[in-house]
Amino acid sequence: MLQPYLIAGRIEAGCDEAGRGCLAGPVTAAAVILPADFHNDLINDSKQLTERQRERLRPIIEREAVTWAVAMVSPQEIDRINILRASITAMHRALDQLTVRPEGILVDGNRFIPYHDIPHTTIIKGDATMLSIAAASILAKTHRDEYMRLLDREFPQYGWANNKGYPTADHRAAIAQHGPTIHHRHSFQLLPQPSLFDGID
Repeated sequence: MLQPYLIAGRIEAGCDEAGRGCLAGPVTAAAVILPADFHNDLINDSKQLTERQRERLRPIIEREAVTWAVAMVSPQEIDRINILRASITAMHRALDQLTVRPEGILVDGNRFIPYHDIPHTTIIKGDATMLSIAAASILAKTHRDEYMRLLDREFPQYGWANNKGYPTADHRAAIAQHGPTIHHRHSFQLLPQPSLFDGID
């Protein structure tokens, strides 16, 4: 069972990101403040849920949260500042949009840049232990997936409706055949490096 808070009585915002390991599309982050009495047994780390479960939980979280926000950082900005900074920047932009100021920030992972003067705690596998982080992981994932399905209409040859920009074999094959788009992260290794032994019998 996920923990509802780290410090009882404190207004805590959970933060998480989605799409960090993708070859295409933005990195997306969410920040969520849940009511003190919020309870939902289905909420878990978004990676442990099916797409249908995530989509079912999204409107519940958005409706019942005290406040929530989602923000994205584009592939171009990722290329410019690197994916770690981009992930944290997306979290900061989500926090900027909250209508209630948190008294503490809970972040999935082990890296974060301080946000103003609000204390933060990084929690490895926080999306599997803290309710607010798990809720943020669901919002980040579902909003990003929705965006990638929209991009798929413009670039159907890359299969983004299915692979969501992750480095699947089919996605890499499409990049090899059609080349990268403006939505690809050009600082990432889009195609495998050829082996020194390729072509040698």
